[in-house]
Amino acid sequence: MKVLIVKLSSLGDVVHAMPAVQDIRRTWPEAQIDWVVERSFAPLLKRCDGLNRVIECELRRWRKSPLSGQTRQAWRAFKAELQRERYDAVIDLQGLSKSALISWLARLAPGGKRVGLANQTEGSSYEAPARWVADVAVRVEPHCHAVVRSRELCAQALGYALPTSMSFGLLAPVPIAQAAIDTEAVDAACPNGTVAFVHGTSRADKQWPLDHWRSLGQRLNASGYAVALPQGSDAEQKTAQQIAQGLAHAVVWPRLALDALSDALAMCAGVVGVDSGLSHIAVALDLPHVQIYNFDTAWRTGPLDRAHQCSVFAQPTPAVDAVWAAWLAVRAAASAGAGPALVPVARAIPMGDPEAAR
Repeated sequence: MKVLIVKLSSLGDVVHAMPAVQDIRRTWPEAQIDWVVERSFAPLLKRCDGLNRVIECELRRWRKSPLSGQTRQAWRAFKAELQRERYDAVIDLQGLSKSALISWLARLAPGGKRVGLANQTEGSSYEAPARWVADVAVRVEPHCHAVVRSRELCAQALGYALPTSMSFGLLAPVPIAQAAIDTEAVDAACPNGTVAFVHGTSRADKQWPLDHWRSLGQRLNASGYAVALPQGSDAEQKTAQQIAQGLAHAVVWPRLALDALSDALAMCAGVVGVDSGLSHIAVALDLPHVQIYNFDTAWRTGPLDRAHQCSVFAQPTPAVDAVWAAWLAVRAAASAGAGPALVPVARAIPMGDPEAAR
């Protein structure tokens, strides 16, 4: 069986769709599963266990100059790559016009079907062409978690019972020296390891106050943990430096490619972060994790049913005491054997080498 998954963006949405790949492989271990995704997220998918081919597109960039020679050439190359195979099922997990276009362009094997969503789910976008293109439109429960939405759509599309257990299948490297991160200076003073603070988010209303991060970091330092501060922009770098200035043991990570950043997170003792794609990667890596919400939306995107992962919600924002209590709980659960446990481990790989992880 050959299956094409269409889920182009965004980072968190891509992560939430990864368990569906593992479900398919449990039912059909020999299935060939390909995935179309925006190029910026492809390095992460190249670490997703069970994927045969990651087909990269750049619709976001191409739309800015659709008539340029460079765009036309890139589009032709993408279309040729997309249509290299014929699929028994093309499954649109996004439900938007752009994903419907990709589904329509993909080639079907004899008897193959295009499958898409029949309805919008709460908190998710949905556009009518997604249903027009689909040969089979699947209705899912409107009030459902983003992970459940993708898993149920694939299960109904391919006719298998949804497995009771779940794995993201995100391959983590063997824990060897981190080539892109120098932690020797803080590791010596912090025997319990490093906790990463995912403080950056594209939405200002999802942020946690700067003094809250410092206060939490001070408690972690006093408990034998170093603090790592990832950053992916000039603004995030400035915030990371401001947090680090108030801490005895903290390191601001250099700006890393998505694959190298995932590898660095995998080495951490845990992660505390706001609702963002990077926090969702921490969940997929099965790390002890506390996810901070200023809105009551954790039911849709937060960690699911694992004692060593949880979300904390309050308005206007959760207090430091609440996040600290949650951290102590998830660390205790992890120490007791509740996790982490579900992450496949790859061979040792060079940092930033996505092809080696396939």
